[in-house]
Amino acid sequence: MGKAKKTRKFAVAKKVISPKDNRVAANAEAAKKKQEAKREKETAPKQVEQAVSALFFQYNTQLGPPYHVLVDTNFINYSIRKKLDIVRAMCDCLLAKCIPCITDCVMGELEKLGGKYKIALRLTKDARFERIPCSCKGCYADDCLTQMAKQWRCFIVATCDKELRGRIRKIPGVPCMYISGYRYTVERMPEAFGAPR
Repeated sequence: MGKAKKTRKFAVAKKVISPKDNRVAANAEAAKKKQEAKREKETAPKQVEQAVSALFFQYNTQLGPPYHVLVDTNFINYSIRKKLDIVRAMCDCLLAKCIPCITDCVMGELEKLGGKYKIALRLTKDARFERIPCSCKGCYADDCLTQMAKQWRCFIVATCDKELRGRIRKIPGVPCMYISGYRYTVERMPEAFGAPR
């Protein structure tokens, strides 16, 4: 029988406590702080958003003739493509006087788009359109329209953008107008002529 070979143990290190071990003081303090923060959060009074006084359940009492309609860039563009007179088509849809309103952000967006939208820009400078100054400094037009609708709730938002329509639907009491076929349709306003049946 041959002699058994003894191999030397190589790079043997001493066992060290893991930094995640619960015996480490720093971890115990962090866990204690976390528990305290959780307890404070549970006991603190909750902030409840004040209900809008204009809403009677889902019905908005601030909406009434003459209707103020916030108009988006693509709504103007599609109206021109479909050869619709904006003010007349709105009056046919809502069966009342309508005042199309344009914010500074929408106007800025139309000016940025350049020569292709020259007709739309000329149309918005018509005397029948009301210009509304907005407090936001050159932000995205969709954000501006959503903020205006949420803040005042006396507007109907006219847009053909599906994403913006989805955002407007989340705001209770604000109807949305869009183009369907060759006429305007309005959502969440059962008394309107153009409301979907």
